[in-house]
Amino acid sequence: MNTSPGIDGLIEGVIIGIQNELMPYLSNEKAQATAAMMQSILQGVRQLVPVYDACLIEEHNDMTKTLRVAAEQLHGVAGAEADRIRGRAVTVGQWSDLPTPPAAATVIGAHSELGRALEASISDLDVLQRAGGTGAAAADQALATIRTHLAPRYLRDFQTFSVAGGFLGRG
Repeated sequence: MNTSPGIDGLIEGVIIGIQNELMPYLSNEKAQATAAMMQSILQGVRQLVPVYDACLIEEHNDMTKTLRVAAEQLHGVAGAEADRIRGRAVTVGQWSDLPTPPAAATVIGAHSELGRALEASISDLDVLQRAGGTGAAAADQALATIRTHLAPRYLRDFQTFSVAGGFLGRG
C-alpha cells in the first residue's frame, strides 16, 4: 500500500522491537536498564510529536505579542536597552501569527485515504493497459503521472531510512 504508518507508528514499532527482540536476550542488568530507558525516551517522543508543531506555533504567536506588549509598557522610558526592546517589537514583534496546523490524525487519515486511492488507480490502470485499444495509451500516460509522483516519495523514504546494512527492516 502507498501509505505511511506515521511517526507514531514507526516509533511504536521500535519500542515493540526493543521489547520483543532485544530485551529477552539482554542478560546484563545495565543493558536491560539502558534498553528500558530507551523505550521510555521513545514513548516520550511519541507523546510529544502530536502536539509539537501546535506548541511551537502557539509559542511563536505569543512571543510576538509579548514583545509588542513589553515595548508598550516601556512607553516613556529612555535608554539604549528600552530602545532595543522597542526595536525588537517593531521588527520580529510584528511578524504575522502563524496558523494552527491541522491535527496529525486528520493529516494521516487523509494521506492514507489518498494512498489507497493511488493504489486502486494503479490496479485499474493495469486492467486498462491489458485491455489494449485506445484506452491503453491513455492508461500508460496516467500511470506515468502516478509514477512521477511516487518516485520522489520512494527515494526520500530510502534516503531517510537507509542504514549501513541496507534498507531498514527485516529480511
